Amino acid sequence: MCTKLTPLNSSAARALNSIFQQWGISARRDQWNTTGDPCSGAALDSDSTDIDNSDYNPFIKCDCSFDNRSTCHITRLKVYALNVVGVIPDELWTLTFLTNLRLDQNYLTGPLSASIGNLTRMQWLSLGINALSGEVPNEIGLLTDLRSFYFDSSGVSGEIPSTFANLQNLERVWASDTQLTGRIPNFIGNWSRLIVLRFQGNSFEGSIPSTFANLTSLTELRISGLSSESSLAFIRDMKSLSILDLRNNNISDTIPSNIGEYESLTQLSLEYVPFSTWNPCRDVSYNNIAGSFPSWISEQNLSINLVANNFTMGQSNSSGLPSGLNCLQRNFPCNRGPGIYFNFGINSGGPQITSSDGTLFERDDLTIGPASYYVTDTNRWAVSNVGYFAGSSNPQYTVTSASQFTNTLDTELFQTARISASSLRYYGLGLENGNYTVRLQFAEIQILDTNRWESLGRRVFDIYIQGSCVLEDFDIKREAGNASGRAVIRQFTAVVSENYLEIHLFWAGKGTCCVPAQGTYGPLISAISATPDFIPTVSNNAPTSEESRTGLIVGISVGAGVVCLLLVAAFFYFTRRRPHMKDDEELLGIDARPYTFSYAELKAATEDFSPANKLGEGGFGPVYKGRLDDGRAIAVKQLSAVSRQGKKIVSGRPNSDSGLEEDQMYLLEWAWHVHEQDREVELVDSSLSEFDEEEVKRVIGIALMCTQTSPMQRPSMSRAVAMLLGDTEVSRVVSKPGYLTEWRFDDDGSSFLSNEASRASETSHGSTSVTKPVLHSIIGDGR
Repeated sequence: MCTKLTPLNSSAARALNSIFQQWGISARRDQWNTTGDPCSGAALDSDSTDIDNSDYNPFIKCDCSFDNRSTCHITRLKVYALNVVGVIPDELWTLTFLTNLRLDQNYLTGPLSASIGNLTRMQWLSLGINALSGEVPNEIGLLTDLRSFYFDSSGVSGEIPSTFANLQNLERVWASDTQLTGRIPNFIGNWSRLIVLRFQGNSFEGSIPSTFANLTSLTELRISGLSSESSLAFIRDMKSLSILDLRNNNISDTIPSNIGEYESLTQLSLEYVPFSTWNPCRDVSYNNIAGSFPSWISEQNLSINLVANNFTMGQSNSSGLPSGLNCLQRNFPCNRGPGIYFNFGINSGGPQITSSDGTLFERDDLTIGPASYYVTDTNRWAVSNVGYFAGSSNPQYTVTSASQFTNTLDTELFQTARISASSLRYYGLGLENGNYTVRLQFAEIQILDTNRWESLGRRVFDIYIQGSCVLEDFDIKREAGNASGRAVIRQFTAVVSENYLEIHLFWAGKGTCCVPAQGTYGPLISAISATPDFIPTVSNNAPTSEESRTGLIVGISVGAGVVCLLLVAAFFYFTRRRPHMKDDEELLGIDARPYTFSYAELKAATEDFSPANKLGEGGFGPVYKGRLDDGRAIAVKQLSAVSRQGKKIVSGRPNSDSGLEEDQMYLLEWAWHVHEQDREVELVDSSLSEFDEEEVKRVIGIALMCTQTSPMQRPSMSRAVAMLLGDTEVSRVVSKPGYLTEWRFDDDGSSFLSNEASRASETSHGSTSVTKPVLHSIIGDGR
């Protein structure tokens, strides 16, 4: 303890008191005399009470060795992570004896004053993670004794001033996520004492200066986002490097041949540049490596990603690797040709969930590491991850939240997410070729809404689909109106031409790295789904034998859609017309005992539907293919009859009636028309004297949901039943099925034509050619 009290310079005392008053903060009285001389108590303790001690905040340190010990001066000031809101008071720049100033992780606003140049004794300056504005002041170049300068995510911008050439004592510079512009100056190569340099997530132009070859003391170098080609020659003598991250910099070289001499190197990211074998987390994905696997893949505790190469697969050389790698080699060779699947859904980071619209999202909660991949047992989809979170001692690649999410009916879907420190790819495999709708679902669950500095975090990444960038600098929270816990859904059309779909989320080094905690950055996604924009012709089931690889054929409104319609018709029929059961027996060809269908029987029945004979009698009935026993065959036939009759119950009219006006001729088209205008009651049979209007709307709404072209948009059987019983609300149906808006039959009714093809057919066959709507060809008159 310093026993002799020397008063603080009076102007400095006034300045300090004014700063704290403007910022609305105060020190604890047991740390120093807050009403008298601040240079007392802990402010004069030995260096064991350092400025970084978390027990002292805000905090000052005084030095009384100046001016023959007649006056004390403030040399260190810490106001760290106290959520101070406001500008930096001008009084701060009068504390010219400061050597250490730590103001990071607050909500300081406004520009940095040119008066910062008054602090010529400054050695450690930290202004990072604030909401400042304006350009970096030239006057910082006057702080020639500066050793450490942290202004990452501070809000400042502009070119690096030429006066910074004077800062040759710098050892550590953090300047990521500051929107610095212009070229990286050559004079940085003269900062020979530099140990750490972070330049990620800026707006620099040009390439990495060759003068960086002089920075042989560097242990950490991070630069990203340079568009001009850069050579790696400058790193040849940087043997002290432990972290080298040069992602997204258009690197033109391969790694130097002497890379094995870099004994301290533990993290390396050059994005697609192959590297050697010293690293326990190895990514050699997306190269053209061919032949057998290298010997080192059998090393213990090795995290490795070998995706998208041309390795020769064999039991002996791949037995220690996760299964499915053969499906993730170049050209994704599994289930090529006609394909076997036409959709997939993934609950990223979480368990299997069926969403409110009936979409099945498969589980994706397995642990994957910093260089790894996973392929489902059915070879339906896969995930690949690359990247190690900097500053995190226990990196996790999934995150969870118990919050309720807005802008969605499926909050559980957003309570888990998969994250990555660099590159996250999802693959749909064995898909039937054609156009697909890809839905990506996000919600920010790490960077929360507060009035604190933690809310300043920015997660920025790019999204590619089939190799094309569809979203650049995507920020989930910004897209949600600067709100966390709000679902964000983005939808795209993707062309699958070689039976696979690739969705790539890539962190290019932009945004914050450490807000609200170290390692909070990189891609985050909650769920992915892909549905066809065409009529599938494959089974959508994993093959179990060579025979079953041919699959079962599914047509319009077949499968889950037919079962759903049958449930609606059967429910309405047997509940509304129970008094007339005896008459209906004769019509339907069944006995008086109501036939009970189990879930398994319905599912088995739908597996035997065929689009032959124009989707069966009545347009929705199945054609029995001999795969059920006689009793179940009769059951399917009876269900078909119920469906035909059930379609008429509400309206009291057949499926089509050529005697009506054209817009009312086809019952389904007319149903959609009145539904879109909230006039569903017009469908009710006029002979009905009493009916429940809400119940009618409910049944019609469910039936329209069941007519969607894509099975991913139809409700599951359990959800259809729940909606019929009133246990679940009926979702608003907003879009007609594609076969009503986009497809016709050709003249003889034997095949489908798109609208474009139909027009072409009309032209080629002459003006007398007649194309018939698909409903007429399927249903026929009066059925």
